Amino acid sequence: MHKNNLHKNKYNLDALCTTYPLLKKYIFINKHDIQTLDFSNPKAVKALNTALLHQHYGITYWNFPDENLCPPIPSRADYIHYISDLISTKKQPTILDIGTGATCIYPLLGNSIYNWQFIGTDIDRNSIKNANHIIEKNHLQKVISLRLQANKNHILKGVIQADDYFDISMCNPPFYKSPQDAIQANTRKNSNLKLSAATRNFSGNANELWYKGGEKAFLHNYIYESSLFKEQFNWFSSLVSKKNLLKDLKRSLKKLGATNIRIIEMKQGNKLSRIIAWQF
Repeated sequence: MHKNNLHKNKYNLDALCTTYPLLKKYIFINKHDIQTLDFSNPKAVKALNTALLHQHYGITYWNFPDENLCPPIPSRADYIHYISDLISTKKQPTILDIGTGATCIYPLLGNSIYNWQFIGTDIDRNSIKNANHIIEKNHLQKVISLRLQANKNHILKGVIQADDYFDISMCNPPFYKSPQDAIQANTRKNSNLKLSAATRNFSGNANELWYKGGEKAFLHNYIYESSLFKEQFNWFSSLVSKKNLLKDLKRSLKKLGATNIRIIEMKQGNKLSRIIAWQF
């Protein structure tokens, strides 16, 4: 994890339960006499991440429908910390969060950690509505605002206004090509973990998990549209789950005139991921 990430060490479950008592009912002592919780239970995962936001980031209200993706706070904070290394040390940068979702997680973390201002976008009206409720309950309306992307085929077109300027964009793209692709991947994961086929510990609805053509198509569309708004951004960035996409992504960026391309490796436990960031 990034050197500034608060979650490099094991969770202090007792402290988290004190901060957020609803977490306590999901805590148990395993066969190794270690205090833990059931990470295959979506409600336990949601409670844990809510407790982390309460304790470490001053987020007093964070709620969303059970079908929405529950973001793991440590890895989301890692993305925030790594892009902070890229952008200038302006007093209050403005960040574009593409696909902010019902949880509004990147704006909440970015504002709490670095006092950044955010504009978040999403194609789902219900996600925008829920995220706005979280913003209002935490009194963050002056620093976080949201825009509906009315055309699901576009990423930046239609939401970037003529007078906008952003220090960086960030994005956690959908991984799958279709609902069936997402279901098959979840089934494989559950089989490996010996869970029931219906279990999905992270949840997630269609617009969060899949995009026609999958992650590859989304990222290439994003890269193309970024070239149309290059005067209005200092940096663009995205998470990339599949390492084998990087070669083609870098080739496309160079063809479109990108002058600076960075690949930032991230590791959370056994999970490896990466950020691609670029400038024109």
